[in-house]
Amino acid sequence: MRRSLIVVFSSTLSLVWFETLLLLAQTATTTPPSNSQATTTNAPEGNVMIEELKSPNAGTRAKAARELGKAQDVSALPALVEALSDPSAKVRREVVLALAQIHQPAALDGLIKATQDRSEEVSVLAVQSLVGYYTGNLPNPGLTGFVKKNVQKNLQRAKGLFSADTTRIDPGINVDPKAITALDETLKSTRSAQASCEAAKGLGILVARAAVPDLVASAHSSNPTLSLESLNALSKIKDISAGPQLIDLLDSPNKEIKLQACVTVGILRASQAAPTLQSMYENASDPKTQEKAMEGLAYLGDKSSIPVFTKALSSADKDIRISAAEGLGRAGDPKVLPDLEKAYGVEKDPDMKLALEFAMTAVGKLEYLNTLVNDLSSRTRWDVAQPYLIELARTPGFLPKLYPYLQSPNADVRNRLCTVLMLGGDQTSLDQLDRLSHDRNSEVASQALQAKRSLRARLEAAGTTNGANPP
Repeated sequence: MRRSLIVVFSSTLSLVWFETLLLLAQTATTTPPSNSQATTTNAPEGNVMIEELKSPNAGTRAKAARELGKAQDVSALPALVEALSDPSAKVRREVVLALAQIHQPAALDGLIKATQDRSEEVSVLAVQSLVGYYTGNLPNPGLTGFVKKNVQKNLQRAKGLFSADTTRIDPGINVDPKAITALDETLKSTRSAQASCEAAKGLGILVARAAVPDLVASAHSSNPTLSLESLNALSKIKDISAGPQLIDLLDSPNKEIKLQACVTVGILRASQAAPTLQSMYENASDPKTQEKAMEGLAYLGDKSSIPVFTKALSSADKDIRISAAEGLGRAGDPKVLPDLEKAYGVEKDPDMKLALEFAMTAVGKLEYLNTLVNDLSSRTRWDVAQPYLIELARTPGFLPKLYPYLQSPNADVRNRLCTVLMLGGDQTSLDQLDRLSHDRNSEVASQALQAKRSLRARLEAAGTTNGANPP
């Protein structure tokens, strides 16, 4: 979906992995799994594999590491970490992949160490695995998969088709500061351009606020891919202090960087960028620049842009019309309601109609909130409606207007509203989610319980009290 970098956490992680991450957020260490969970091999066979990590044959050592990873043998962790010093890059690669499959603090320490490996491939796999420790998305264990993935990525960038990745963990998840430090050091390292780019991506996924200054610096890198990944990461972290430091990239000679900067400065609410973005939109000769400039303006939602937004509601470009509607909603001026309603009356595109419903709801026309909520049950529109509702939920005073819909007879609506409250709720939402955790629908009850845990963790991490909603 083009127009929202708000990421629905439940759409990127499995429910089982989400439960695991919540437990990590609440405990300083991870309880080792039972014997039946820790390994799929018996102890003698596991010991044989550990011994084979010391074989004089590199192929045998690599196979042993691979088998220990498949077995998820916790007892093998010390030996695997020691094997990160193996002279063979092939062996070290298999060791990293093995560690990635064993979700234990010792494995995390090993992955951190491996981010500094002298082999670019091993370093990149370690970065991906380190991020995967928190997301559950682990790198492809096949060598062919790794090479193919990176060749395709390089070809894509060579053709100027960089695509922003919107994956990120929920802010309530507790990430070990050592992991952030390791990624930050990899970001700044000159040993491997690919590892630096993967680190930038990972810092965004892990919402690493501590890395914002270094990401701002790497956004100005002479490496276009690193610059794009860093801008994308800053869009996910949403630390608005970075916004003004990126405005100069609106004049970048690299078109992709310029377009990504349009969106990033908007997301980061760098209001000083509004005149430049407006000029880019009005004077650009190519549609893509106009689209991205308008998207940036829409995220800013500055009242000075209302005339531009209003005129753009009749654009032949659907993406521009959508951004214009969103911008009017964020500007929050009820005087634009007649223009929005007029556009709604003639609009045929369902995505644009959703954007108009969001905008009209945002400026106070609550009759359209019912339509927006009911779209949560649509198979084709729920993933558009949900981010709009998350954004509305973060508006002061709006949450009580959403709570009655938690009684919807439609289980899909109740289920997806749990995610809305998880990412947009405040202290008052905890009781609402507690009630839904006893829902007659087991899927809704499970989602409500997870959402409540995550919301509580997010509020505690932000030090939020008295019902205030953290950004």
